[in-house]
Amino acid sequence: MHGLARSVWSEPAPPNPPKRVWRDWALVAVLVPAALLEGLFRPDLPWPALSTAITIALMPALLWRRSRPLLALAAPFAVNAVVNLFAGGAQVETWTMAYLLIVVYALLRWGSGREAAIGVAVVAGSLLLSLGLGRIAPSEVAGVFTVVFAVMALGVAFRYRARARLREIEQIKLLEREQLARDLHDTVAHHVSAMAIRAQAGLAMAEIPGAATDALRVIEAEASRALAEMRAMVHLLRYEGPAEPAPGIPFADLRELADHGRSGPAVEVEVTGDLDGLPTSVEAAIYRIAQESVTNARRHARNATRIEVRAEAGATAVRLRVSDDGEHVPRTASSGYGIVGMAERAGLLGGTCQAGPDPGGGWTVTAELPRKAS
Repeated sequence: MHGLARSVWSEPAPPNPPKRVWRDWALVAVLVPAALLEGLFRPDLPWPALSTAITIALMPALLWRRSRPLLALAAPFAVNAVVNLFAGGAQVETWTMAYLLIVVYALLRWGSGREAAIGVAVVAGSLLLSLGLGRIAPSEVAGVFTVVFAVMALGVAFRYRARARLREIEQIKLLEREQLARDLHDTVAHHVSAMAIRAQAGLAMAEIPGAATDALRVIEAEASRALAEMRAMVHLLRYEGPAEPAPGIPFADLRELADHGRSGPAVEVEVTGDLDGLPTSVEAAIYRIAQESVTNARRHARNATRIEVRAEAGATAVRLRVSDDGEHVPRTASSGYGIVGMAERAGLLGGTCQAGPDPGGGWTVTAELPRKAS
């Protein structure tokens, strides 16, 4: 039990909380008129002016409930407790103050373990104080605690759901790095093997004029390619363990994605540009991104009749565009992590990969990789 308490106490806050957005201001803009109307038309409110003023004055806590969740919770509850003590136990809370439940949720969702523990103690103390002052009837205690506990449980559930999702995304990224590292490893092994064979041939034909020189030129070229691939490898993380070799995938093999005979939308492929001298890692990345994009289009594009794959090898970069003409269906990461993997693979090679809906319908994936992978 002591270990569990220490683990909760030392748990960090979730990373990258959302910044203040227009919805937060819209929420406050809706609550202010609601508090004013309640103060004007609620007949059983003891001090309507004071109650309304306090309700509105505490609303800014909603704007920093993610960045400073403990302060956003402690300040309203502390002010409430002090005001109620000076009011002699009179009921000065408005119904509009139910927005404090949002602050309670935010504390469990975005606060650190220490902040959450302190905040829960503050909420419990405030509820007990209300019970002692008679502002909560004994018959209402179970209902009030149930509602507060449900809000807290909801915050905890969303907190750990987001953490599990983050772990899944990191796992996808690591697997993509592992696959890319294997591709690069196999490429380097090929170049080194070619160097060894050429060196043996040069030694065997050393007596023939010019044969050794030719062999050395080939060895130099293979060594340059291997060195370039190895520079890319040092940027990657890889799990240790045996793996099956992954053969290189030539850039021109994109044409194999065209398949007009199978059911579903037809795939049209166009490959242009200078294909000579492309790094194997770039060729493999473009092929895998295109393959994943075509698979996603077949799976998600409703009523699609055509999938277009356009790839161009330029002087400095290789560009890919995969689009379909299907009906746009929202494709979030909860339906798969293919987009995450494609973006990770492109990023590891110094490029970019983006996916999103077209204004006129359909879905488009674009990728751009430098001709010389970083």
